[in-house]
Amino acid sequence: MNNISRRSMLISLGATLGAATLGLSACSSDGGDDKKGADLSKNRADAMDKFGVGDQFKATKPFTLTTLLNDNPGYPEKSNWLFWTELAKRTNVTLKPTVVPLSDYENKRSVIIGAGDAPFLIPKTYPGQEATFVSSGAILPVSDYVDLMPNYQDKIKKWNLQGDVDTVVQDDGKYYVLPGLHEDVWIDYTFAIRTDILDELGLQMPKTLDDLYNVLKAMKAAHPDGYPMSDRWSQPTPGGAMLQTFGQAFGAGYGGGWGYQNVTYDTASDKFVLTGAMDQYKAMLEFTAKLVKEKLLDPESFTQTDDQANAKFTSGKSFVISTNAQELVNTYRPGLAKAVPAAKVTKMPVPTGPAGDVKVGLRLENGLMISKKARDSKDFVAIMQFVDWLFYSDEGQVFSKWGVEGVTYTRDAAGNFKLTKDVDYIGLNPTATKKLNVDFGFANGNFAYGGSTQLLESVFSDEEKEFQKIMTARKTLPVPPPHPLNSEEQEQFSLYEAPLKDYVTQQTLKFILGERPLSEWDKFKTELKGKNGDQYLSLVNGAYDRYKSKKNGSDKS
Repeated sequence: MNNISRRSMLISLGATLGAATLGLSACSSDGGDDKKGADLSKNRADAMDKFGVGDQFKATKPFTLTTLLNDNPGYPEKSNWLFWTELAKRTNVTLKPTVVPLSDYENKRSVIIGAGDAPFLIPKTYPGQEATFVSSGAILPVSDYVDLMPNYQDKIKKWNLQGDVDTVVQDDGKYYVLPGLHEDVWIDYTFAIRTDILDELGLQMPKTLDDLYNVLKAMKAAHPDGYPMSDRWSQPTPGGAMLQTFGQAFGAGYGGGWGYQNVTYDTASDKFVLTGAMDQYKAMLEFTAKLVKEKLLDPESFTQTDDQANAKFTSGKSFVISTNAQELVNTYRPGLAKAVPAAKVTKMPVPTGPAGDVKVGLRLENGLMISKKARDSKDFVAIMQFVDWLFYSDEGQVFSKWGVEGVTYTRDAAGNFKLTKDVDYIGLNPTATKKLNVDFGFANGNFAYGGSTQLLESVFSDEEKEFQKIMTARKTLPVPPPHPLNSEEQEQFSLYEAPLKDYVTQQTLKFILGERPLSEWDKFKTELKGKNGDQYLSLVNGAYDRYKSKKNGSDKS
């Protein structure tokens, strides 16, 4: 569940803490708090004189670079990993890790940074998490140094990522985390559906929410004793994955559930509005409430544990459940194979609704902060070149994910990756005795993230590639415009944010379960005002107006 909560947090924090444009933040050429054109002549030791897109970075002399390491119990750190030795061989940089258990990583990271003892590199940092450390001055404003990172800048330009990167800039016009960059919005979560039941009833795979409703009705008619859909991932947010999907389909911003944000940008008014008061949000509630009322959706979907929901699905009591690619293969299929051997299950392309054939999301992934102390290092320019190669160059990303060609993987004439005979990763080569991450240190979450769609899909099954082909063809909606809050506003914002969100979540559940009639919708919207909804909107729209003024002023200069 760690990945679920992180991805959800990334969406929420990324949009909430967003700020000024990349053009504003990247205008200086060489220096953080220095002015444009600051002298870096004393910080170029071991750096390459010429380093461009596609170049192999190799320091002119070997040096050691400290890094924090989030130690995953699934592949605990080993000092003899091929990742460490091969990286040093290729780059002349030896990484010296400070190893911290995954379970204590965020707390330990805060303590280390607060004590002034942070390593130079601080990976596994999700956009939004860096905000806590900005005011202390302990973290480098990395946006002032992206001119030293040709691969990073190239991907932002080539993949049109400026709007996504804008969301991590602070009110001072700088950003303090280098995010992982995806070429496209990656959609993984959807519904798993029993295709043998579809075949039994002569039904087609649902394409829209209306199709899904009709399929569930047909399933209910044929199997009246149960609920055709019983969902999971209800904790800590009721209807987490399901309401996010439904809400986005109706056009309610990032949706409900995990993706719920208190505000959604309205293009018509060029203002942010309260998501929970939108007509589109009401339409989502009406649709979901109808499913519950007609006994097509198990009302326990909003309270039961994952194990309870999974048991209903794998025993054949329900036919539709939220999923991702991993759960489909590792949970549902093995479970059904034991209880219902003839069952067939697959991922349904995310059903569309009134919002159209679109997808919503940021293309940013976890990335890294850099300690402010690195700026004073004689190797600073070399450090930035190294970071650029390892995290953002095509070759560096392949290295981090797949390892060493001929040792851990091979490539065919078409460029497809294949693990070598005795190496496995996530079941791609199940008879192998060694694992790519456990035994070699590659595909490590500290260093391997982001990248091209081709690289992302290089570990996907043919079935998953077909799903992604459908999702990739959909239009990606633009990210909301930045609305950076200053320190005073952040304090007020934090007082309003959680209570308002909690109240919407609470009432959402009541509307869906029929405990509160939707005839009280106008009354509910009035109640949101009593939860500081108007004050909350004033903060956000005020920050957005200020951002626009700064941007327009910058454009004129």
